[in-house]
Amino acid sequence: MNIPSILGAVGTLVGLVRAMPQLVRLLRAREAFGVSVDTAGTSSIVSFGWAAYGILTRQPYVSFATGSSGVVFAIITFAALRFGRSVREFRIAPVWIMVLLLVGLLTGKTGLGIALSISVLAANIPQLWIAYKEGNLADLSLGTWILSIIDGMVWGAYSLLQQDISIMAYGFFQLTTSGLIVALKLAYRVRQSRESIK
Repeated sequence: MNIPSILGAVGTLVGLVRAMPQLVRLLRAREAFGVSVDTAGTSSIVSFGWAAYGILTRQPYVSFATGSSGVVFAIITFAALRFGRSVREFRIAPVWIMVLLLVGLLTGKTGLGIALSISVLAANIPQLWIAYKEGNLADLSLGTWILSIIDGMVWGAYSLLQQDISIMAYGFFQLTTSGLIVALKLAYRVRQSRESIK
C-alpha cells in the first residue's frame, strides 16, 4: 500500500465519522442551539458533489468518504430542522445545488473540481457565522469540527501527493474554517465555565 492509498484510507475513515458527533449530539439533546441548518444542508450537497468528482476522476476514496458523509449531513439537516432550526435559515444550500449542477453539466470534471474546491467555504461560512452570532453554542459538536480539521489536513496531504489542486484547496479551506469554528466553540466553553463559577 502506497502513501496516497494510506492517506486515502485515513481520509475515508475520517469522512465516514466526522459528522457523527454532531448527529449524536442532536439526537441526545433534541435541541439545535448553535447548529447551522444551512451548513448541514450545504455540506450534504457538497459531499455528494465530491462523490461525483471522485467517480469522474477515478478516486474511489474520495467518492466513498464524501458520499457517506453526504448521507449523514442530510440526516443532520433534518434533525436540526426537527429540533428547532428553521427552513428560513437556508440561504446558501438552494443556491449551491444549482451552482454545482450547472458547473458540472457545462464544464465537466475540471469545472466541478474548481467549484467544489471553494464549496467548503459555502458550506462552513454559515456555521462560522452562527457560531459567531449566537450566544448559545450548547448543541454545536466540538468533535465534528475537530474531525473536520483532521479531514482538511489528511486530504491536503493526499492532494499534494496526487497533485490535485481542487482537493488541495478543499483541504486548506476546510482546515482554516473548521479551526475558526473550533476556536469559537472553545471560547463559548470558557465563558460557560466562568459563568458557572460566579
